[in-house]
Amino acid sequence: MIGEVMDWLLALLLGYALGSIPFGLLLAKAAGKGDIRSIGSGNIGATNVLRTGSKGLAAAVLLLDLVKGYLPVFLAWRWWPETAGFAALGAVIGHCFPVWLRFKGGKGVATAAGVCFGLAWPVGVAYAICWLAVLAVTRISSMAGFLAPFAALAAAAFVGHEEFLPVLAAIAVIVVFQHRANLARIRAGTEPKVGQKG
Repeated sequence: MIGEVMDWLLALLLGYALGSIPFGLLLAKAAGKGDIRSIGSGNIGATNVLRTGSKGLAAAVLLLDLVKGYLPVFLAWRWWPETAGFAALGAVIGHCFPVWLRFKGGKGVATAAGVCFGLAWPVGVAYAICWLAVLAVTRISSMAGFLAPFAALAAAAFVGHEEFLPVLAAIAVIVVFQHRANLARIRAGTEPKVGQKG
């Protein structure tokens, strides 16, 4: 039992360590864009990086945030069987609440997508399809972001991965919590769309 608890803790810490790497902040600074936290929404994710005017930089941040969600789950499967869910949760917590940035991180959308692909590819595909479809229809990045985790939850239940439902539900709650300001703006009709400043 002690060994299992240690495996769970190691997987959680691995996820947190990788998830907490603030790629948006680091890449923006390296590209001479300054502190991304002083631009647009102040978020360190790819959507806000896009507001710097660099699509390539935003794409790089998106990819790296996906990878930092996928990689700890992949490693957990290999090193500590049955701990993938802890690694997944750790990665999203790390991205959203990184100790290096005084626990003020991103909103978890891309990292959660990587996590879902790491847990089970059908879950990841459902997440991605929902994300892309809502974004295409509404052009509201935040709406796509906080709805996608629920598509992943539904997909996990549908394809028989009920063991992931608790961690996916926790991730959905975290992502929605991180979007609380966006939800208020959506209700007020003031949430900016992709391509708009704000």
